[in-house]
Amino acid sequence: MKENIIATKSYQFAIKIVKLTKSLVEKKEYVLSKQILRSGTSIGANVEEAIGGISKKDFRAKMSIAYKEARETHYWLRLLKDTEYIAVEEFEVLNTELTSILKILFKIIDSSKE
Repeated sequence: MKENIIATKSYQFAIKIVKLTKSLVEKKEYVLSKQILRSGTSIGANVEEAIGGISKKDFRAKMSIAYKEARETHYWLRLLKDTEYIAVEEFEVLNTELTSILKILFKIIDSSKE
């Protein structure tokens, strides 16, 4: 089976988000950690749902949700950096990956327009 780049990237990103959440909980940060965990892992979950979509419209809708979740994750990452829960270096690594995911998702959504 051919590798699906967006599925792979979003899954690898989700793993990093789970690890980030663990470190935030160790710092006794529970509210923002839940937000970043939900949105950051939802990207890949929606990509997986899109891949299994029953129609082109369903595929595009799920990819659009994945894009919106990625945008929300970007917000939470910036907030975590600016409130010094994560270091600038950690933010840069995650943000670079997230930017790549956003670009791919945007291209997929744009090219799947009817």
